Amino acid sequence: MTNFPVTTSTLSATALGQFVIEKYDLNENCTCQLFRTGINHTYFIADNETKYVLRVYFYNWRSKSQIFEEINLLHLLKENHVSVSFPIADKKDEFIQEINAPEGIRHAVLFSFAEGEKIRFMDAQTCFSIGSLMAKIHTTTANKKINRINYDLETLIQLPYEYAKYYFSETIAEMKFIKKQSEKISKTFEKIDFTKVTKGIVHMDIWYDNMNIKDKNEATIFDFDFCGNGLLVFDVAYFCKQLFHIEVNKEEYELKVQSFLKGYQNIRPLSEEEIKMIPDAGAAIWIFYLGVQSQRFDWSNIFLTENYLKMYIGRMKSWIEYNDSKEISR
Repeated sequence: MTNFPVTTSTLSATALGQFVIEKYDLNENCTCQLFRTGINHTYFIADNETKYVLRVYFYNWRSKSQIFEEINLLHLLKENHVSVSFPIADKKDEFIQEINAPEGIRHAVLFSFAEGEKIRFMDAQTCFSIGSLMAKIHTTTANKKINRINYDLETLIQLPYEYAKYYFSETIAEMKFIKKQSEKISKTFEKIDFTKVTKGIVHMDIWYDNMNIKDKNEATIFDFDFCGNGLLVFDVAYFCKQLFHIEVNKEEYELKVQSFLKGYQNIRPLSEEEIKMIPDAGAAIWIFYLGVQSQRFDWSNIFLTENYLKMYIGRMKSWIEYNDSKEISR
């Protein structure tokens, strides 16, 4: 009987454990446990003394050269003493493994484990520390480029809208709202004075779920899967927007976001132009991630329906309206 083709498979943790032990010459007592499925699959590898994270990339999600760019960036950050989860070489000094999965060749990379825990509801002190760490990343990546995606008007708002059109009619209110906001964001970007806004390599996904924190102020950032080239303020805006949605009490949000920005500017300054860009930059990234979900509907977001879009765009609206009201009150 011919095997039926698959879109994605979940690889056996037991088999992966043996694979990693052999490739990396690890302790025979190492265990492998599936932690999370999603855009990529994450496994924990552990023995009595050490813990690692194995990322298995989705089939055809990232090319080998793109993964190398991510690895090289992490090496650069580690060399500059920035607290990130870094790739581990196997016994042949190779970083990328190839696994012959049912759907085709998938790549895997072993990373160091970030000590600490995820903190969704963080205090101002922790926000300050995260701002400082983000600024340290940007100090290293400012004015540098890697051979990956360029985050610009096309990739952030134009293409994502086209991807979303595959699932949603342009006549519904949410799609009209996205189009209207895209036009507004485009006008903002066209007026940018690039002598006052720094470009570089950005993470594009820094929020509580992609960092572990120890003792409130020792953060380690991981999951650079979306790293690429863009305005450094994109990372700042994305964290601010995520914090906005997590913190229901907006007075608390203001205290925490100001602490985050203070921590960031304690390491490197933000220009007035960059600070003004935060609301539109956050909205642009929100549109970008709707495009990611639309591209990968079959395995990353089974909830991609009109009801989901209403919720998703509703959150985007609340961010825009909040920042508009602050602008009016000034």
